[in-house]
Amino acid sequence: MRFHRYRILAAAVTAAALAVPLATSAAANAASGVPSAGRPHHNSQIAGLQSTRLPTPPKPPKGLPKQRAGYQAPTALLHPVKSTAATTKGASATLTAAAAPAQAVTWGGSGSATALVVYDTTDTWGYLGELYAMAAGNLASHFGQVTAEPVVDYAAGQVNNYTATIYIGSTYNEPIPTAFLNDVLSTTHPVIWASDNVWQLSGTEGSAANQAFTAAYGWDPSSSFFDTTDNPVTVSYKGQTFSRNSLNGGNVLAPHITSPSSVTVLASANCTNSSGGPVNCAPIAQTTGTSFPWAIRSRNLTYVGEIPFSYMSETDRYVAFSDLLFAALAPSATPSHTALVRLEDVSPTSDPTALRQIANYLSSVHVPFSVNVIPEYTDPNGFYNNGTPQTITLAQAPALVSALKYILTKGGSLNEEGYTHQYSNVANPYDGVSGDDAEFYRAQCSTTQNPPYNFQAPCQNTDYVIWTGPLSGDSASWAAGRVQAGRTLFTQAGLSVPSVWVTPHYFASPADYSAIDSSFPARYERDVFFSGQLSGQPLDYTRLFGQFFPYVVHDVYGEKVVPENLGDYEPTEMNNNPPRTAADIIHNAQLNLAVTQGTASFFFDPSNPLSVLRQIVSGIQGLGYKFVSPTSLPG
Repeated sequence: MRFHRYRILAAAVTAAALAVPLATSAAANAASGVPSAGRPHHNSQIAGLQSTRLPTPPKPPKGLPKQRAGYQAPTALLHPVKSTAATTKGASATLTAAAAPAQAVTWGGSGSATALVVYDTTDTWGYLGELYAMAAGNLASHFGQVTAEPVVDYAAGQVNNYTATIYIGSTYNEPIPTAFLNDVLSTTHPVIWASDNVWQLSGTEGSAANQAFTAAYGWDPSSSFFDTTDNPVTVSYKGQTFSRNSLNGGNVLAPHITSPSSVTVLASANCTNSSGGPVNCAPIAQTTGTSFPWAIRSRNLTYVGEIPFSYMSETDRYVAFSDLLFAALAPSATPSHTALVRLEDVSPTSDPTALRQIANYLSSVHVPFSVNVIPEYTDPNGFYNNGTPQTITLAQAPALVSALKYILTKGGSLNEEGYTHQYSNVANPYDGVSGDDAEFYRAQCSTTQNPPYNFQAPCQNTDYVIWTGPLSGDSASWAAGRVQAGRTLFTQAGLSVPSVWVTPHYFASPADYSAIDSSFPARYERDVFFSGQLSGQPLDYTRLFGQFFPYVVHDVYGEKVVPENLGDYEPTEMNNNPPRTAADIIHNAQLNLAVTQGTASFFFDPSNPLSVLRQIVSGIQGLGYKFVSPTSLPG
């Protein structure tokens, strides 16, 4: 592959049509089972899901938060109601069960917990709320069913229906219903509140509602400043130091804690100088130290001072937020730390000897593993075959099939990685060759990272890879045809059809995901999501984001997703993605020790040195992780 799977290099633009039909398969080289010599090895992997990273909304006004026009303060703390026998168990007397509004969308796993995710929708940047809600809901699906809805549609009493509620405040002074504010203050169920509008929960500074909130919770949102002076680039949580992209800016609300004994600081944002060294935070953070609270908990309320999904990466404070959900949704969860290793891009052209060597090593150290198999290799334009088109199926590569069967005896399992792992006889974005190109989404190379794009071919290493929308002719039936064609090739080669799917380059449209998920019980990957999936509005392929997971989830498409969250070994820079060393992968695994039921999952190109794989596996084992098979993970 030619560029990093764990990066997506730009937000998508309006879909570009592809008028070129799928290439006709050329005669296979059945005699040798391999293509002509001379195909170069690409060390770097194709894009994953991070430069379609979610941005932050515009910065709020400087100074203390100000209540919106027409704001009505909650009264729940001023006029508490005594419990009665009719009260729903676990909630206060002011709350009764309420039906979800018609706008609500529900998805998730089979766990016993339930989560309500409410989000902002108004104003110019309101669309971000929907995307943030999908990100939060996908994480919460690890614990059970999730219901997401706009906060403006909230029905009084709903928080009482769920194990916990998550509110993502992305629009400054969103018109939050007073019923929601009162319910948050009344319920005993856990509530996680992220970023803006927590001052609506507490009331105007100095008011009776504000004084009651401060007395009850030990901090005062109305006198908490956005720290616009400092721009923390790290967050400390559970003994680990997570990164925070500087693009987020100084956009963290530093909580004004009035009664430290009533507040637990869960995570801290660290103030640093330009060299990364600690410095005293600015007075606006209302602290005399080199850090200020990033996440706090008092009573049943957990507050996070910013959106935890903006500009996230493998080492990001997003991972810390992923763990905060355990206290709310599964406080008695048994800690566990499992690891996964996957061999990547094995096709009929792969080296059987290298695969056997890796299988022998992993078996010798009692490490289960899986192998991504591309069932048909095709080079429709002869890019690596002196201009002569070439196609080889698994059945036409008996040595490779024998190696795959050997792998099954050594603790390995097989995943289906697409049908051909390429689209057609056009570059998508490189050369049309299996393993190099995307199969289910249009990608192009551009000399510019941001619009207006300057697309060019052939792709240069200095280019950015831009994802531009669904392929021409994309549909669920088209995708289902490719899925079934790949499954048939496994059977024809005498192999069992895999039960796990990996989307080539982790990129597909919702229609494609629908087709894939109807044939496989699980995907093993990262996901991409689009504006409109919760709102019911037409899908907007210019507004999307990619997400990885530190544990098994059931995503908004309704599928079980086995996590891949560490990336892979990438010794060289490719398409503006930096190299990734074995030490980087091990460090990522170390950070995930902070997650109560964390998974450290990476993938490896079998053409890379075996010594590197040994280093990564032993390093992850040294952290205390236990390697397991992807099919053994519960959920």
